[in-house]
Amino acid sequence: MPWNPREGQNGGLGGRRKSSPEEIFRWFGEGLRGKGPSPWLILAILAGIWILTSCVYKVDVEEVGIVQRFGRYVRTTQPGLHFKLPAGIERLTKVPIRKVFTEDFGLRTLRPGVRTEYAPSQQYLAESLMLTGDLNVAIVPWIVQYRINDPYRYLFKVRNVRETLRDLSEAIVRQVVGDRSVNEVLNRREFIAVEAKNALQKALDEADTGIRLVNLELKTTNVPKQVQPAFNDVNKAIQDKQKMIRAAEEQYNREIPAAEGKAKQIVQEALGYKIERVNRAKGDTKRFMAIWKEYKQAPEVTRRRLFLETMSKALPNVGRKVVLDQDLKGILPFLDLDRKGGAQ
Repeated sequence: MPWNPREGQNGGLGGRRKSSPEEIFRWFGEGLRGKGPSPWLILAILAGIWILTSCVYKVDVEEVGIVQRFGRYVRTTQPGLHFKLPAGIERLTKVPIRKVFTEDFGLRTLRPGVRTEYAPSQQYLAESLMLTGDLNVAIVPWIVQYRINDPYRYLFKVRNVRETLRDLSEAIVRQVVGDRSVNEVLNRREFIAVEAKNALQKALDEADTGIRLVNLELKTTNVPKQVQPAFNDVNKAIQDKQKMIRAAEEQYNREIPAAEGKAKQIVQEALGYKIERVNRAKGDTKRFMAIWKEYKQAPEVTRRRLFLETMSKALPNVGRKVVLDQDLKGILPFLDLDRKGGAQ
């Protein structure tokens, strides 16, 4: 028979004290086989399912759950299965804290991967066209990668974190590029990216965005097509200048050390000559003083000895000589020309 919870017949629900679980299930089955379930039963079942599904939730490994009660933050739940009050009382927001987000400036990512493909930067020239410190124009596209570091600040401190990030990133990169020359922008992208990343992270922390930068990378920088030929000419002139400077430095490094070595050699030779002359003079002085001491004791003997020593050193170097008496009248009788060696 149909199930009527208000009837007390046969120990129905009207007489709860006489009912048993088996009877309740039997009445429920008879009601389904009869006129169908009561609308109140269907509503009760749906309400139970709704309450069950809104109270039990799961947080994935890469996420955390932010729970709000009547719009006010109450707690943060970690990965796993959790319970909360039904919808309308507590609200759940899942925040992917381990996912890396990317923002493109001056280009757009078409297909991410090992070799990421980007859309042509000319379509987003307004984002990448910048003025450098030496009043040149450069096209500087870049990307910013970040994670959510503080879910609470990310959700409740800033109204639109993504727009705030883009505005701060564009302002800081333009400021850093504006402090550099066009050659630095084209050739030292890594240093500019590091400086811009540090400045951007500081600004994001001050704004309480709750995000942490993973990477800021400057993509291929260039100059506008309108000035590309003139820029190439300037670069060629700079390269020629650098080539001449390197050639001059090479010649300098080759000749200057040789000249310095020769100068040091001359100086060393002069010092050696100086030492030799000084030592010889000192030796001659000591020798003269020794002879002078002997001369004072025996002047005549010393004078003769000096004369003889001097003549013994000088005569062997003068060759053959003939010594004649000044009173000699004829020279021939005295010369023994037949004797070998002749007269001395």
